[in-house]
Amino acid sequence: MTDTTAPDQPVEPHVSDVDAFTFRMERDPLLRSTIVAVAVLDRVPDWDHFRRRVERATRLAPTFRQKLVASPLGLASPRWIHDVDFDLDWHLRQVRVPDGGDLATVLQIARTAGMAAFDHDRPLWEITVVDGLPDGQAALVIKVHHALTDGIGGIQIANHVVDLDREPVEYDLPPAPRAVRHGPLVDLAETLGHDLLSVTHTGSRLIRGAPSAVAAAAADPLGIASEVLRTTGSLLRFVRPITTTRSPIMRQRRLQWHYDLFDVPLEPFKAAARRVDGTLNDAFMAAIAGGFREYHDRHGAMVGTLRMTMPISLRTEDDHEGGNHITLVRFEVPVGRADPEDRMREIGAICRAERAEPSLVFSNQVAAILNLLPSAAVGGMLKHVDLLASNVPGFPVEVFVSGAEVLGFYAFGPTTGASANVTLMSYRDTCHIGLNTDAGAVPDPDVLLACLRESFGELVALGRTAPKPRTAPRKRSPRRKPATTSD
Repeated sequence: MTDTTAPDQPVEPHVSDVDAFTFRMERDPLLRSTIVAVAVLDRVPDWDHFRRRVERATRLAPTFRQKLVASPLGLASPRWIHDVDFDLDWHLRQVRVPDGGDLATVLQIARTAGMAAFDHDRPLWEITVVDGLPDGQAALVIKVHHALTDGIGGIQIANHVVDLDREPVEYDLPPAPRAVRHGPLVDLAETLGHDLLSVTHTGSRLIRGAPSAVAAAAADPLGIASEVLRTTGSLLRFVRPITTTRSPIMRQRRLQWHYDLFDVPLEPFKAAARRVDGTLNDAFMAAIAGGFREYHDRHGAMVGTLRMTMPISLRTEDDHEGGNHITLVRFEVPVGRADPEDRMREIGAICRAERAEPSLVFSNQVAAILNLLPSAAVGGMLKHVDLLASNVPGFPVEVFVSGAEVLGFYAFGPTTGASANVTLMSYRDTCHIGLNTDAGAVPDPDVLLACLRESFGELVALGRTAPKPRTAPRKRSPRRKPATTSD
């Protein structure tokens, strides 16, 4: 694996208003923003080497050595402070499954980790190495808070831990970040300084942008007015309150989750999307919609649409590694359509429209407003979302962890008050699907799993019957004449 170094720019000590929103919502345990991932390995990794690589990763991504704490008097968003008592061995654990334990046992360990609250007096992550699996296999159970990273950021951090070959590589340890103890007055001064700097930056942007805005308005007043109306409408749709679920059966919520997983071959899944000039995400969403349609049919319930939340990445090349750089969009997904190609076309159009919404760039400002509302009211809206779905691009080639080959990688996103979260993590030539369901909304998770398997299988079968894309004929190089000599 190519070695990389820490980014030059410092990490912003205060989290965004979006992360502050998720941090605040966790007063209700149903709304926790915990991500759990399971990596299946062909053998037990070398513990000492693994420990050194994780130590190195925390030095290159310093928020993994920091605590997230509330700002003094709530005057600003929560902020990262160095954990002066950082203890790597608290975050890294080893367990062995009982005799006869298998992947289901690992999922139970992962589920227990996902349901447990973080200790906010320590950095918000844990990794457990699980051994004793059949055929000498092992697993990693990785637990992180969403404020630490999103899916893409998680893969960036993982780059510091994995290798491209079985033989593990050794790297020198970079210096550990200097941990400084702050007093209450210093913390208060820093918070007030952060607020003043934010206001100053906002004012500067407004002043710099004012001349061009005035010129644009003078040149095209109707166009500017139309754009303002479009943005306003987009913002209203973004924050509109919801008081009921679309599903007539998935309405209860309990503080109990269930994890399941299954695999889908990547190439035929992509080929199914190409039949309608769509993307892998279009096929993914259409397969989910088909699975939930079948689940409702089996319960004698009619449903035309379900309310889905989907993360959209706002990450740029200038953002530091890790961190949470997503915003969530909420839309109605057509579940009632039986034909998978029709579902892909319609869902693809919906997703493209959502990504083009002008309100996305204001997601942080919207979150700041939501943070002023009673958390119970906002949390109540989140519990009326039917499901979440996330598609994360993983490693396209095989990778190794301290001498152990990664056989599969499954992510289990938080339900955040919804009935279920379905997450696709691609790895090599396979889509690894992680399913997290709320036991109140889905009391029979085996039935939902069977329905999703059937729907994803339908898309795979469709892709396998798709004609192969035409390729342009290869141009033949002109035949070279044999070299000649002259007397």
